[in-house]
Amino acid sequence: MSRVNFLRQARPDGFVLGIFATAALASILPATGTAETVLGWCTKIAIGLLFLIYGARLSPQEAWQGVKHWRLHSVVLATTYVLFPLIGLALRILEPAVVSADLYTGILFLCLVPSTVQSSIAFTSIAKGNVAGAVVSASFSNIVGVFVTPLLVILLLDTSGDAHVEASSILNIVAQLLIPFLVGQLIRPLVKGWLARHSRPTKVVDRGSILLVVYSAFSESMNQHVWSAVSAWQIVAVVVVCCVILAAVLTLTHFIGKAMGFPLPDRIVLVFCGSKKSLASGLPMASVLFIGQPVGLIVLPLLLFHQIQLMVCAVLAQRYAAQSPVKGDAEVALPG
Repeated sequence: MSRVNFLRQARPDGFVLGIFATAALASILPATGTAETVLGWCTKIAIGLLFLIYGARLSPQEAWQGVKHWRLHSVVLATTYVLFPLIGLALRILEPAVVSADLYTGILFLCLVPSTVQSSIAFTSIAKGNVAGAVVSASFSNIVGVFVTPLLVILLLDTSGDAHVEASSILNIVAQLLIPFLVGQLIRPLVKGWLARHSRPTKVVDRGSILLVVYSAFSESMNQHVWSAVSAWQIVAVVVVCCVILAAVLTLTHFIGKAMGFPLPDRIVLVFCGSKKSLASGLPMASVLFIGQPVGLIVLPLLLFHQIQLMVCAVLAQRYAAQSPVKGDAEVALPG
């Protein structure tokens, strides 16, 4: 490898630096009051716009192929709701020598929550993976999680027993994800030519939605004063545990995808959709499932894991994209 190529590869990626800068900004200037409300709406709008663009990009035939890819979706669900919980149960050996009981509860809880939706699909898009498959896998995983996660928490954790599933959770998924996607499908004949010639809008929405999620998550953690409830040593221990969990799942999904003979675009879906945990779904669930318990402390592992997964997957997505023979954004390569 030449010295110039080595320096080019070693140079920090601008998108990753943007994530770090956004996290630092939110830690110093978290959104509060009206600004927090506006941030929430901006994030929802960005997510809706992202799915509208995906709907406009994907031909109906390609979307149907994504729905029919049951082997891929089954593996993603098994990773989210079987592999992750088994890892979480195995980590019980860390209590109480390494982490407190509440922090272990949080570690196991993060292993039970659904996969992310917007960041999984955005990273799959950046990595030039199977976007249609990612839309179906991530959305289905999140919808299933509305029912499965509370059941797993009741079975594996000590809760108040007051856990229940709100119909609004399903309505939010439909309103934010499925309706914009269907609208995009409807307007596709009008805009597909323009989107094919101009890939930059999709790239801006992809990355912008992730940065909004990062800023919102760090603002939430600062507003809840999560960091003052634990010692520095405990935070370091949880960070290490989160890194180990993520590394294990990324490695296993990589080799599982190869062993099952999935093509690279599908392996990218498995890696990104199978390794994520949703802060957006996990925080509301925790507030319902852990009534009368230190919710801020319990969700700390999920907060840390969420930030780590975004930063690590941003690097992975860029590396996948660099290795891909396809030029431009992933959506440009889709047929139709």
